[in-house]
Amino acid sequence: MSSAVHDGPGSSHHHHEHDADAAALASLGYTSEFRREMSPWANFALGFTYLSPVVGIYTLFAVGLITGGPAMIWWLVIVGLGQLLVALVFGEIVSQYPVAGGVYPWARRLWGRKWAWMTGWIYLVALLTTIAGVVYGSGPFLAQLLGFTAGTRSTITCALILLALALVINLMGTRWLAMAAIVGFTAELLGALAVGAWLLLTERHHNLSVLFDTEGVVGHSGGYLSAFLAAALIGIYQYYGFEACGDVAEEVPDPTRQIPKAMRMTIYVGGAAAIFVCLSLLLAVQDYAAVIDGTDADPVTTVLHNAFGENGTKVVLAVVMISFLSCALSLMAAASRLMYSYARDDMIFGSALFRKFLPQRHVPPYAMLVAALVPAAIVLGSVASTKALTSIISFATLGIYLGFHMVTFAALRARLKGWVPSGRFTLGRWGLLINAAAFAYGLLAMINM
Repeated sequence: MSSAVHDGPGSSHHHHEHDADAAALASLGYTSEFRREMSPWANFALGFTYLSPVVGIYTLFAVGLITGGPAMIWWLVIVGLGQLLVALVFGEIVSQYPVAGGVYPWARRLWGRKWAWMTGWIYLVALLTTIAGVVYGSGPFLAQLLGFTAGTRSTITCALILLALALVINLMGTRWLAMAAIVGFTAELLGALAVGAWLLLTERHHNLSVLFDTEGVVGHSGGYLSAFLAAALIGIYQYYGFEACGDVAEEVPDPTRQIPKAMRMTIYVGGAAAIFVCLSLLLAVQDYAAVIDGTDADPVTTVLHNAFGENGTKVVLAVVMISFLSCALSLMAAASRLMYSYARDDMIFGSALFRKFLPQRHVPPYAMLVAALVPAAIVLGSVASTKALTSIISFATLGIYLGFHMVTFAALRARLKGWVPSGRFTLGRWGLLINAAAFAYGLLAMINM
């Protein structure tokens, strides 16, 4: 630590912290090639832009409204509480095992190689499919912004443009990713609040009683409950992303304390923003029946046009596109760190390639390339499907949940066999109860899906 002597004031603490982080990682058997260039604030922003309230709500608003009517907004509350339990469990795990790659290295330490291998693969496939879902969901909005004719071809073209852009920024290194996450977070949060507030002030066509309206939804033989359960996708798709804070654990200083905090913040701030965005849109839709019977196929655009006019809508769409881009960026970063983590343990075909680093940038380029090419192939394959978006998102969401709850199950099993979390963040005597509740919630969500 002699280097600390020559540096400016305050840097000896920084060196000490850096050495402590390196020592903690060494005790788990690794030397990191990443640079710890992501501040706690940027780490939270990464989780937030991956969770992305604007992306989640704008992508599935029409689907949710058609399926469950305006009461579908309650799923944002129900799922938020369920996922908070999961985030608490993950916080304990990452606090003890602050290793890049998230669910795979956690599952490996809680249970073993085989379980971790399965968990990681399921999560990776789901992650790559989610990237495809996000860029595909952005297609219609980008097409409008660029003045393309709406249709499958323009959606696919725009999705591929967004993928390429995300790959380029990611290849520039951790510092650029951190910067992009903060810009994305700021634009998305301010944009969501400004648009939502304007809609509530100028375009309110209903009062809050519509949130309890179960009458207008038709086409379900099993009464309203089955319609409501089917609308859960909007909530379930909304609340993952907090785990990305842990995927980059080797790029954050003092990860054992900072990452659990960033995970919880992601749920609180992201959840509140999603509920606000959804509420403002719901109260601004003039005619629910027109959306439910398919006359108004794109209620989000209709609302924006009514509220902001042609040029105003373009400004809003530009902010929406920043949200989609930063979401794709965060997902790509998470997927590449997971592949790198596999490769470092020689657990994936082509390990030698996937663990290679760009010397100046300190990121794994081949892992990133895969994180762009596989989603591109899925997007191109969507030509064959009429319900591409819903299919891609349903598949991705189920896979992510399966990956998540293989970790909560591994943690539950480890606890029952005597594991006591020993990181800087623990749930203490509430641990077992919260872990069991998180696992039960995950099972119910997957059964519903």
